[in-house]
Amino acid sequence: MVVYSIKDMENLSGVKAHTIRIWEKRYEIIKPKRTKTNIRYYTDEDLRHLLNVCLLYRNGLKISKIAKLSQDEIKERISAFTKIDLDFEDQLDALMLFILDLDSYNFSKVLDQHIDQIGLERTMDEVIYPLMDKIAFAWLAGSFQGVHESFVTQIIKAKIQNQIEGLEEETYYKPKYLIYLTKGEKQELSLLYMHFLLKKNKCKVVNLGYDIALVDVISAINVTKPKNVFTIFNEEINSNSFQNYVNQVCKNLEDANFILTGYQATSQNIKWPKNAIVLSNLKDTIEYIQTNK
Repeated sequence: MVVYSIKDMENLSGVKAHTIRIWEKRYEIIKPKRTKTNIRYYTDEDLRHLLNVCLLYRNGLKISKIAKLSQDEIKERISAFTKIDLDFEDQLDALMLFILDLDSYNFSKVLDQHIDQIGLERTMDEVIYPLMDKIAFAWLAGSFQGVHESFVTQIIKAKIQNQIEGLEEETYYKPKYLIYLTKGEKQELSLLYMHFLLKKNKCKVVNLGYDIALVDVISAINVTKPKNVFTIFNEEINSNSFQNYVNQVCKNLEDANFILTGYQATSQNIKWPKNAIVLSNLKDTIEYIQTNK
């Protein structure tokens, strides 16, 4: 069983610890358990309930009224909060609740409303990336497990893929970008989002996917003759192996560029070939695409 300290509850919900204690004492909003040494702790159910309370409270319902609601009444009210006009923190809290409950219908509905009204790019910047940061903290705290990560990833991937398919395909012969992830890299969402951005900017894209071996990258380069090859290096790799990898790719590119981003690309001290381009972050990558489309 996952347990939380009051500090964990504060960080995950955004409610100050002293406020949580007041709500406990005056309204019995949450009833913490105690260890044999009298230290209070909270459970997943406590966290879920606190997030529900926060969402109702920030949308005008008095805490005294919330305290009188049954669990079914709270869930009924929460189910109405799938609209885009929620405040930023409320949006994230609602999405966190849907993830905890593995509620694909409401989670998907919120994302669809954002994408329809403000587009995928703003949804990624304003909703999905902040949500992923919050999920990362929840993962460290222990409240999210592998099933939650898989649940979120699969839904977001489907949304991005749908947007990709809705864009017009460029039909000229030579693909401009060959994109992929090496073995062990886990940035599937980032790669898929890069595919969307490239296609939206009128670039032809060949997406090899993930867990691609170097020999297969070189084979794809020889077949497709791309103008640019893009990948992400985040996972740990020693400098000699990284140098050899970069050299091998660049040697097979002739006049094309090898574009890299990710922690290893920006932190490794290696000798970069002339046709290697290192981009620090997503913003720089988008600017490069727009400049060189």
